[in-house]
Amino acid sequence: MAKIPSIVILTGAGVSAESGIDTFRSEGGLWEQHRVEDVATPEAFARDPDLVLRFYDMRRAAIQTKQPNAAHEALARLDAEWPGELLIITQNVDDLHERAGGSRLLHMHGTHLTAWCLACDGRPEWREPLIDRPACPQCGAAGQMRPDIVWFGEMPYEMERIYAAVGACDLFVSIGTSGAVYPAAGLVREARARGAMTLELNLEPSQGSYFFHESRHGPATRLVPEWVSEMLGQG
Repeated sequence: MAKIPSIVILTGAGVSAESGIDTFRSEGGLWEQHRVEDVATPEAFARDPDLVLRFYDMRRAAIQTKQPNAAHEALARLDAEWPGELLIITQNVDDLHERAGGSRLLHMHGTHLTAWCLACDGRPEWREPLIDRPACPQCGAAGQMRPDIVWFGEMPYEMERIYAAVGACDLFVSIGTSGAVYPAAGLVREARARGAMTLELNLEPSQGSYFFHESRHGPATRLVPEWVSEMLGQG
């Protein structure tokens, strides 16, 4: 363990898929019923806010019924027991990492369980629908809250911190990602260019599999606990 002082882990939809949360490209899933342009861009929100708010209200409600799986739990264990630097960067907008016990965590694409008030720039915790245009609990403005989700065309959160961590890590691990959505998909190249070892754990080869020193393929609930046990010396 002493040979790997710093780990950065990038997680994507594949980590939560086995908890019953649709991946972005899953056949028959919620996303397939809507075009990205209609529900996941600032332009869509300006054009038809009711459609966008209802879509995310459904997602928010669904996420709260799901439970962490063995992959979330294994990463929480690594988070708790790893003696060196560790940062989990998740593209997921659910809270399953947190509910499993993860704490060294960053949501680069936002989260369903906060809202963003456009009046005061506050991001209060939020679990209820937004379709009825509720007042912001921080400033009182009505009808000014939108999902605190990074939409296509918007900049992911905390990119400066992310690039600093990726540039300084000794091991970069990508779990359950498609390798298709940037800038997250480019982080493996950034890590490798800085000399980090790179590992992919994914159901199937991602679009960027060839950038990784090692790729392991299979369900996250099997691969992640196995890898965490190896890292903690119990594999």
